[in-house]
Amino acid sequence: MIEKKSIIKKEEKAVLVGLIQKDQTELQVNEYLLELAFLAETAGAITIKMFKQRLQHPDSRTFVGKGKLDEIKQYVAAKDIDTVIFDDELSGSQIANIEKEVKCRVIDRSDLILDIFASRARTAQAKVQVELAQYQYILPRLKGMWSHLDRQSGAGIGSRGPGETEIETDRRIVKDKISLLRKRLEEIDKQSFTQRKERGEFIRVALVGYTNVGKSTIMNLMSKSDVFAENKLFATLDTTTRKVVFENTPFLLSDTVGFIRKLPHHLVESFKSTLDEVREADVLLHVVDTSHAQYEDQIAVVNKTLQELKAFDKPVVTIFNKMDLYKQKYFDEWLEDEVKEDILRELKERWNGITNNQCVFVSAIEKQNIEELRTVILHKVRDMYQVKYPYKTVFFT
Repeated sequence: MIEKKSIIKKEEKAVLVGLIQKDQTELQVNEYLLELAFLAETAGAITIKMFKQRLQHPDSRTFVGKGKLDEIKQYVAAKDIDTVIFDDELSGSQIANIEKEVKCRVIDRSDLILDIFASRARTAQAKVQVELAQYQYILPRLKGMWSHLDRQSGAGIGSRGPGETEIETDRRIVKDKISLLRKRLEEIDKQSFTQRKERGEFIRVALVGYTNVGKSTIMNLMSKSDVFAENKLFATLDTTTRKVVFENTPFLLSDTVGFIRKLPHHLVESFKSTLDEVREADVLLHVVDTSHAQYEDQIAVVNKTLQELKAFDKPVVTIFNKMDLYKQKYFDEWLEDEVKEDILRELKERWNGITNNQCVFVSAIEKQNIEELRTVILHKVRDMYQVKYPYKTVFFT
């Protein structure tokens, strides 16, 4: 039977595979594969090599073309690779076909993200949410994934899959498990909803953003609490909410799970309750890693996710974080101070125009410009009190 274990073991050697499809540039796919390598590292794997192929559309049997698959197969054998990770979602039959050729474990981006979420889940709610997403991922792939699943539970490569009857049995078991987990999640969601309702008449502020942009570090600075923060993807999985008081003005601040490109839709569905913190917030603080080469793409991913969550119409303050790294990365030692100031002024003017002056440039780790950030948040929170609870504002001045 299906036994879900961590698919990545510590220090596993992995190769990554990405397709350059129409409307994509090689530079974009390079960035995507670097992000995939970071995901693999977060899961415990070491990336040895990246393979790219330009195709109009993926091969229906093996995702990549025959020549590229042969190249990957030879490299896997020569370098004793443990896992091949594809940057796009694979079908069950594609996984089975590729594994048959390369003779090692094959996973896709969604499976890898689910594995990271499973290892990061701490609360009962997060564990149920991840388990539900895992079973929803497995269900349509059952028939093609038998060797994949057997290997997860310790069987050897190439072991014979069970007969059709056993597949049907497992399909029913998975469906029953999904139904059970959904019911359990509904109960947890009701409890979470009740807890949120009992928080009283406070303005709710939620930190949102791409994964690993520094939300938890800002949370720690603003709330003086000790939220887990590290330089890995999805360091925060469970929503943390703290009561914060700025100049006699109290509000609730929540740190939420980071968004990412191609976030498996099962995860978005399963994490509905966690993401309700975003939906029910009065103000969003959109944190951006300004030092990242693709930070504008990341902003677009977050905005698209907020639209899908029907949370895009809320007041937003954009926090351009990691300005210390931005300067390290883009300012060389020979650049004159005047030129540096011009570059920074142009950057700020551009984004002030785009955000309607609702942005702040900070370095959370270096504690740079934090007072301005606190002031901007305070004004935004007080504005929202005037709108939602005007009778309470007399106490906050």
